[in-house]
Amino acid sequence: MAGGQSKDCNQRKYDINYMDNQMNSLKVLHDHFDEHQDVMVRVKEEMSEKIAELASLMAQALKNDKMIMWCGNGGSASDSQHLAAELVGRFKNNREPLRSVALTTDTSVLTCIGNDYGYDEIFNRQVKAVGREGDILIAISTSGNSENVLRAVKAANELGIISIALLGKGGGSIKDLATHELTIPSNTTARIQEAHIFIGHMFCELIERELGFE
Repeated sequence: MAGGQSKDCNQRKYDINYMDNQMNSLKVLHDHFDEHQDVMVRVKEEMSEKIAELASLMAQALKNDKMIMWCGNGGSASDSQHLAAELVGRFKNNREPLRSVALTTDTSVLTCIGNDYGYDEIFNRQVKAVGREGDILIAISTSGNSENVLRAVKAANELGIISIALLGKGGGSIKDLATHELTIPSNTTARIQEAHIFIGHMFCELIERELGFE
């Protein structure tokens, strides 16, 4: 009997702990949903016009046979590859490929530059190698202070390449260097990244529409 009571007691404790954990998890989930919604509402209200203008600028560059380059670190590197692929492949509609490249994908180039010149140079040297006047560089940094992204923006400026910076946390050092910037009004990395990929998708859709691929 005592053994059975002990098992029942342990089960009740487990059930209570499980319920507490579930309630805590739901609170975290709802808090993050609320934070995400708040950030995206502000992006909509404060940045919609600028997003549309920059998408038009990108479309015009592509019409002129210019190239869209992308760079960033970590999750921002993934976004760079993702969004370059949307342009080279397709976003929504079958169409001709559009000139776009992520500067985050060539492991031989990245490791060569990183080994010989340092990690801070991995994007800068690629911009100088493949970029030309009138091209566009999309520089992604949640902090706005990534040194290798900052140097890429500086290189773009020197070459007459238009730089569009997707930033967060106040914009950091890159904000005042880029030709154009969209600084997400958040200090939470995840929320900033979520807004960046949304803006990137909107760039792709608006580019396709402006180029007549509807």
